[in-house]
Amino acid sequence: MSEKSSTHPGAAGRASTADRPTALRNVVLVGHSGSGKTTLVEALALASGAVNRAGRVEDGGCLSDHDEIEHRQQRSVQLSLVPVDWGGVKINILDTPGYADFVGELRAGLRAADAALFVVSAADGVAGATRMVWDECAAVGMPRALVITHLEASRADFDEMTERCRTSLGGEDPDSVLPLYLPLYGTPGADGHSPVHGLIGLLSQRVFDYSSGERTERAPTADELPLIEAARNRLIEGIIAESEDESLMDRYLGGEEIDIKTLIGDLETAVARGAFHPVLAAAPAADGSKQGLGTVELLELITGGFPTPVEREAPAVTTPDGAPRPALSCDPEGPLAAEVVKTSSDPYVGRISLVRLFSGTLRPDETVHVSGHGLQDRGHEDHDVDERVGALSTPFGKQQRPLSKAIAGDLACVAKLTRAETGDTLSAKDDPLLMEPWTMPDPLLPVAIQAHSKADEDKLSQGLARLVAEDPTMCLEHNQDTHQVVLWCLGEAHVDVALERLRTRYGVQVDTVAHKVPLRETFGAPAAGRGRHVKQSGGHGQFAICEIEVEPLPGGSGIEFVDKVVGGAVPRQFIPSVEKGVRAQAARGVAAGHPLVDIRVTLLDGKAHSVDSSDAAFQTAGALALREAAGEVRIDLLEPVSEVSVMVPDDFVGQVMSDLSGRRGRVVGTEQSGAGRTVVRAEVPEIEIDRYAVDLRSLSHGTGRFSRVHLRHEPMPPQLADKWREEAENGA
Repeated sequence: MSEKSSTHPGAAGRASTADRPTALRNVVLVGHSGSGKTTLVEALALASGAVNRAGRVEDGGCLSDHDEIEHRQQRSVQLSLVPVDWGGVKINILDTPGYADFVGELRAGLRAADAALFVVSAADGVAGATRMVWDECAAVGMPRALVITHLEASRADFDEMTERCRTSLGGEDPDSVLPLYLPLYGTPGADGHSPVHGLIGLLSQRVFDYSSGERTERAPTADELPLIEAARNRLIEGIIAESEDESLMDRYLGGEEIDIKTLIGDLETAVARGAFHPVLAAAPAADGSKQGLGTVELLELITGGFPTPVEREAPAVTTPDGAPRPALSCDPEGPLAAEVVKTSSDPYVGRISLVRLFSGTLRPDETVHVSGHGLQDRGHEDHDVDERVGALSTPFGKQQRPLSKAIAGDLACVAKLTRAETGDTLSAKDDPLLMEPWTMPDPLLPVAIQAHSKADEDKLSQGLARLVAEDPTMCLEHNQDTHQVVLWCLGEAHVDVALERLRTRYGVQVDTVAHKVPLRETFGAPAAGRGRHVKQSGGHGQFAICEIEVEPLPGGSGIEFVDKVVGGAVPRQFIPSVEKGVRAQAARGVAAGHPLVDIRVTLLDGKAHSVDSSDAAFQTAGALALREAAGEVRIDLLEPVSEVSVMVPDDFVGQVMSDLSGRRGRVVGTEQSGAGRTVVRAEVPEIEIDRYAVDLRSLSHGTGRFSRVHLRHEPMPPQLADKWREEAENGA
């Protein structure tokens, strides 16, 4: 693995197509925004020979962050696949955005990968969000390694950062997180910072020098060996502790020199099963056309220590109607089972689906079954359809390189699957399957939108449908109460990207408007009303009179209508007409235009005319009676209340509880959720948490999560209700 002496086994030029699953590695890069993931991908591609100079492919195109939005925003906003070859092994590198708004892209990368490489900036440290993802990977046993970047920063300290990784990520076993190399420093510069020019292997005790821009190997000097003694002993003990050979520790403690091949073999085994997490260092070359420090070591770690797709357990599968099916194995000859992990649109090709194959072999032009279930509540249509696969390709920057087939364990792009969405399952048309979905965060930041012009309005529906098909972390809502079109997103940056994609990809310009929370109205006290609708304008007239009594009911009661007419004052056939008019007026509201709820309306008396009374006349009279009754009493505004569950590190519990109280929330309980994390449960008016997704992230430094469930409507405080009505009247 990374301690082996090697030359340059990368393929000069195009990434290879693996012919067997054991010649594949799928690795996802994880780290906070600005940690250096994209730069590292480019350095690895350069070291492998996949590009001719940093960030450039053979035809001069850009390798990563090639989307126009990424260029404008100067950050990654989507999952990118960069395949490279190293020593006959195809490595699918999945570069993920580090910004929290695009965690859906990160989750897709974790689903498609078999191992994770956590990128930590020596200048910034281990972010709270990085620790959360580390814990998620640990829960499912995903193999992990760490690479420390930005060693060129003036305040960078590899030893200090390694120790912080051990304590932050090692949990109960910090010696499962240890470095494989120590950096070698050159002469300090004018700022006092010593540049890193090489690495010394702790197991091999060899020096790998990058000072010339190419990796060279030499024996350590007498001054260099003492630098690694303590770290080497700790690493060997850490490897032996995870060894399956129980006699190894006794032999080591007895003074026996353990063969380096045995140590490397045990190290690779421990890494592959997720029990040991090596720490490495990387830095791009000052000259972008040369080899970056640590890149060869990383490529050797990936090919030698990370598991093949055969070693990873595939997601559970059922038939589309839920019947269980046998577990999948990573076999090119097995039943076809692939999953769409990313959906994008190309102006020339159309929809492109990035799929991970877990079983079977996929070929161009064959017909497959597409199953999509479970996201109907986010605006995604439930579907089971057969579709013809278009061309297969592998992405490389803006290029799509043709593939003759894609085998189990590999990733490939499929063109022209018009119905496939992110999260869908592709399987054989005569043996349809459905994969267990991966967990996606709930979008909790609403943004109300409307078409900018009539031309945009005609294209809005189709543009929104295509947008949410690409992104399962986005929810589309057509709110029947407020008559607004609402996109639910993960954060402000997510909103910006969504609206820009609507404009640039689908030609739809939209305006954002104030998001309305669906309020309700109810009577604050009993009241009576008389509806009189009498008109005579020549010919057939209109005559209807009704008298009602209205009384408030407990929350959640809706509207009750009671008939207490005696003596036929209102003919039987017109009593339903009165009820219909009352309910229609209640739906329109009686004070601020919000639906009226939780009342009992009793019809007491009325009058009719043998010729001029009609269904329409009594509907109008019923509505007038309700409006008159409303004018006699206070009408309360009811606001929706949600139960909010906030999970944060223990250090932020006090701040979260104080913040919720400031939002008129009532904390109803707390409970522990794993080591060092607490869940705070509270009931909070929805008006107060419209932007809580943004505010909680700021409050908890990106480490907090929350969920919300609608509970009920409650009376709004009178002073706030008055202010709300005044703003509504002024058009605010």
